[in-house]
Amino acid sequence: MRTKRADTVAAYLFLLPFLTLLTIFFLYATVRAVYFSFTDYDLFREPNWVGFRNYLALFQDALFLSALRNSVLFALIVTAIQTFLALVMAAVLNQKVRGIGFFRAAFYMPSITSSVVITLIFLWMFQRRGLINYLNESLQRWLPILVAFVLIALVLQVLQVLWERSRALPARWTDPALLVVSLLLAGAAIWLLTTLGMLSPRDVAPVDFIWLQTRDTIPAGAPFWLSVPIPLAAIMIQNIFTTIPTFMLMYLAALQDVPKSHYEAASIDGATATQQFFRITIPSVAPVTFLVLTLSMIGTLQMFDQVAIFGDAAPLRSVVTLAYFVYNRMFPGAQTPEVGFAAAGAMFLALLTLAVVLLQRRLVRSEGY
Repeated sequence: MRTKRADTVAAYLFLLPFLTLLTIFFLYATVRAVYFSFTDYDLFREPNWVGFRNYLALFQDALFLSALRNSVLFALIVTAIQTFLALVMAAVLNQKVRGIGFFRAAFYMPSITSSVVITLIFLWMFQRRGLINYLNESLQRWLPILVAFVLIALVLQVLQVLWERSRALPARWTDPALLVVSLLLAGAAIWLLTTLGMLSPRDVAPVDFIWLQTRDTIPAGAPFWLSVPIPLAAIMIQNIFTTIPTFMLMYLAALQDVPKSHYEAASIDGATATQQFFRITIPSVAPVTFLVLTLSMIGTLQMFDQVAIFGDAAPLRSVVTLAYFVYNRMFPGAQTPEVGFAAAGAMFLALLTLAVVLLQRRLVRSEGY
């Protein structure tokens, strides 16, 4: 008993630094924030109890409603897209081919790069004369040649497959060897047509799409709660790009445990790669999908840093989220801090995140996972 008691004391001593930090910076801070949310505290005067006035005032504040709309749409859209793309990318990188380790490391790089650096790069890319508009302009200029290349390659592929099958040889429509020949011949045909002047890039006006300094929404004229501000869509693109690799790694670890015999049996039964993906891959990684969805929903609802870095590059109402709304009211620059109002916003965000996670857990369990 004495030895067991000594081990228990030693364990608590090792945990003491963590428990101290948890108590001060989480438990104590949470209790204080809950208390301040019911007061009119502003850092300079003694807090006065105002009850639920701060919570009622939230839904009368236009900036808070914009932040709520932006956070909910951001969480739903980004979570759906990056979860699906992360699973697809993991399925592709789960193949045993030469050099696959290099591609796994390369695709994971955006997740370990500084969020500030990535945001600044995307901030430059989304300028009116930035990379995104330049690529859009180049695509429009070369679109006739690209369409011609794809059509020629498609026709050549169909002709080759039909020729092989006429000789009683097995040939798939996506046969890699035939596809390489089709692409090479299509490239040669495009070079010949451009040399003869039969094909050429078309003249297009410079793309001047405004990504940041605008209040326009997608789709234009949609109701307030269904419209995505264009600057927020730019942040969505960046967030999806930087977060997919992390979730891809989780899916990749889960796919390593899926027995290869399942795919072999499905192939023998004639299942296509698409059928195997939806009937084997997705059900097999369902527990990881729940984890990815949970982490993604929490992260997107609390998204802050990218909005803060964008700063004055976009109208505040077009990019503000609930987390940034709390920060904006807590540290309003030259104005008096609204600590009680900001605390109420923080409590609302915490309750919203908890409700979304619990609802998601209930829905996923109802599906049998």
